[in-house]
Amino acid sequence: QGEGGILALSALASRALAGGGQRLVALLGLVGAALLYGDGMVTPAISVLSAVEGLAVAAPASAPYAVPLTVAFLVALFAVQRRGTTSVGRVFGPVMLLWFLALGVLGAVQVAKEPLVLGALDPRHAAAFLAHHGFAGLLVLGSVFLVVTGSEALYADMGHFGRRPIRLPWFALVAPALLVNYWGQGALLYDDPTASVSPFFLLAPAWALVPLVALATAAALIASQALISGAFSLTRQAVQLGLVPRLTVRHTSGTEIG
Repeated sequence: QGEGGILALSALASRALAGGGQRLVALLGLVGAALLYGDGMVTPAISVLSAVEGLAVAAPASAPYAVPLTVAFLVALFAVQRRGTTSVGRVFGPVMLLWFLALGVLGAVQVAKEPLVLGALDPRHAAAFLAHHGFAGLLVLGSVFLVVTGSEALYADMGHFGRRPIRLPWFALVAPALLVNYWGQGALLYDDPTASVSPFFLLAPAWALVPLVALATAAALIASQALISGAFSLTRQAVQLGLVPRLTVRHTSGTEIG
């Protein structure tokens, strides 16, 4: 009925199965939902803290204030939930557009200096790394999965936006910008291994550090909001499917679900 998310997908898939197959699909759906809830618990704190810690690159004396600032930002984010996010939601699009454009530009500048890094497109490098490093390679693979964590939030609210508005910016802007930025960080580390302390922020020139930290913090808060909205949508679907006890669902918008 226009909904997205792993529970909606598992409900559709179970219709084509019977007996044990339905129970297995339901179990897989619940496991996937649990992963999103877990992601929603840790990602806001980690992402916002990582953004705020960028201040230490520009001004090392600000390092002790990173955690208090992060706590303040997150408390404010959760405090506005009861009032809805329609008013602040109007700035989400322009901020995220600027964020991904900045990611792409920062990465492209560094890739232009070291185009050798584009060899990372060859999957043989990944296979060789896993073959030569054994269990340590699997641990690194866990970090690689962080690249796509939160992807469930992209389509958990598909009923709000539809498939096309989600797919178009993902393939045209988001995915390319992320890949180019990761390549740029790789190129920077290839040139200067000491940049490993903060490769993302060290991609930027000194004059752009403070604006980049502000932009990164805003983007992290918006991503956290997306996870909160995704958890709301998922919980509502779980209630409708009878997977969890009935809960009171309060919609804070007069025109949209959520």
